[in-house]
Amino acid sequence: MKRIHVAAAVIRGTDGKILIARRADKQHQGGLWEFPGGKVEPGETVEAALSRELKEELGIMVGAARPLIKIRHDYPDKQVLLDVWEVSSFTGEPHGAEGQPLSWASNRELDGYAFPAANQPIVAAARLPGEYLITPDALETPQLLQGIQKAIASGIKLVQLRAPNGYDPKYRDVAVDAVGLCAGKAQLMLKGPLEWLGDFPAAGWHLTSAQLRKYASKGRPFPEDRWLAASCHNAEELSLAEQMGVDFVTLSPVQATQSHPDAEPLGWEQARALIDGFNRPVYLLGGVGPAERQRAWENGAQGVAGIRAFWPHGFD
Repeated sequence: MKRIHVAAAVIRGTDGKILIARRADKQHQGGLWEFPGGKVEPGETVEAALSRELKEELGIMVGAARPLIKIRHDYPDKQVLLDVWEVSSFTGEPHGAEGQPLSWASNRELDGYAFPAANQPIVAAARLPGEYLITPDALETPQLLQGIQKAIASGIKLVQLRAPNGYDPKYRDVAVDAVGLCAGKAQLMLKGPLEWLGDFPAAGWHLTSAQLRKYASKGRPFPEDRWLAASCHNAEELSLAEQMGVDFVTLSPVQATQSHPDAEPLGWEQARALIDGFNRPVYLLGGVGPAERQRAWENGAQGVAGIRAFWPHGFD
């Protein structure tokens, strides 16, 4: 069975909301919502297909677009490759040129719409930012909390409270304060024993690779309305992450780092190959920062993750 190549768009308005369309009842996966787009014709580039489809379906002309995520999905009756791009500017007033209902949804509201199964990782990618801050270790609590506050004020939307020295009561105390700082402004990801999950219902959870190996066969430890992430370093761990149903991962190290000088870096080519076979958003980590975000996007990643590259100056 030949895999159908589809160009799809996460179209973001100036207010940050995302445009989605409802599939006609008679279509494959009819009645469900989708990200607009259509088939890539033989000899056509993805960008050209995207521009053509959005003009035909919505009456808009694409201004700026970038790669977001690629998803391979096998339905019982067809196989698809969804080549998804984020469209950040366009001209024209979007309308259902083929009679399809449209809706503008905020990141939070997207979860309330019914999408085809293949679209679930796209929903996650659409809701996630391009940068993931991991807090430094060896900071006193006031410094740490001030730094988080300053990072959020500068626009950081996803924060991992790192737990480098084991899971001690002090971490839990800091986590309580961090939850308060992030409320309504940024998504906080915590680390620690899964026994702590019930104590922090507003936080997502970032699993270590050791936890991933231990728990993957048991599946997702909590419902899908809460973010679940994992640290991965190779194809085996990515496979376990998919098995567990995580929402996104970090993949590291891409390049050599001062903090882990003995770790063999993946390099950009191998990172790209690993991302290409993985149907979830991936943040590249290790020797990367804001300057590498565009390159990460071009290699199929959601964006870049880092510690000092994203930590506000004057707080380390």
